[in-house]
Amino acid sequence: MSVEHLRIATRKSPLALRQAESVAARLQALQPGLEVELVGMRTHGDRVLDRPLAAIGGKGLFVKELEQGLLDGHADIAVHSMKDVPADTGFPEGLHLPVVLARENPFDAFVSSHYDDPAELPAGAVVGTCSLRRASQLLHQLPGCRVRDLRGNVNTRLGKLDAGEYDAIVLACAGLERLGLGHRVTASLDPALCLPAIGQGVLGIECRSDDAEINACVAALEDRDAADCVRAERAVTRGLGGTCLSPIAGYATVAGARLQLRARVGAADGSELLEESIEGARDDAGSLGAQVAQRLLERGAARLLGH
Repeated sequence: MSVEHLRIATRKSPLALRQAESVAARLQALQPGLEVELVGMRTHGDRVLDRPLAAIGGKGLFVKELEQGLLDGHADIAVHSMKDVPADTGFPEGLHLPVVLARENPFDAFVSSHYDDPAELPAGAVVGTCSLRRASQLLHQLPGCRVRDLRGNVNTRLGKLDAGEYDAIVLACAGLERLGLGHRVTASLDPALCLPAIGQGVLGIECRSDDAEINACVAALEDRDAADCVRAERAVTRGLGGTCLSPIAGYATVAGARLQLRARVGAADGSELLEESIEGARDDAGSLGAQVAQRLLERGAARLLGH
């Protein structure tokens, strides 16, 4: 028996809604006649906007309420940005994440009204981001700039830039492109300057593990390349004992049967930046990520992460 009505738990931000809508459209293209309902929810990360993400702590700031909606039966699946899904803890009993979609643009976007490239930023320029990962790398590579916390949805952040509160801001390219705002990308940041976040550009689908019909419904959206890359990247965070808020970067690519992975850990103030890379069989994605994490720990990553 096929699913006739599907409820998708999603955050209420414009980007989260657009992401859920894109998943709905793909499922409806595969299953004509499928009715989809979006169930909007506010998460802890959405409610607390007056403090940096690192200050409000917690694990899964943007996913916990969505998971509770699945457990309570209010929704059938939840759509997550994989960079927001904790890698250091398992999923709640009864839930799993069986599907990751094909990766979209994984890189960070430099957005500025006055400068075409980060190298043009003058000393003292104010760069906005809510990511410790971005801040640590930018401060390391561009020590003359100042990084100031920037919260809110994508349009709010762009509005603050346009109002002159920042000289530049850094967002995910994928988020801007999903919202039809790709024209706001001044430059895509070279990963040599700013390596992407774990899972950046990838959407994942979480659902109840015992719901065979729902699992079968979403299975066709699984992308093996993205799944292997995300498995390697998340193994880095897990091996380092980090969270999605830690200054940890990781980016994997696959070619045939091989996988390449780069990862970084930075000091929050940009004073130190550690990097390791590895290549191996993609079937060993999790092991490759764990090896990179161990190498970083041997070089002092735990100290940079405050362990």
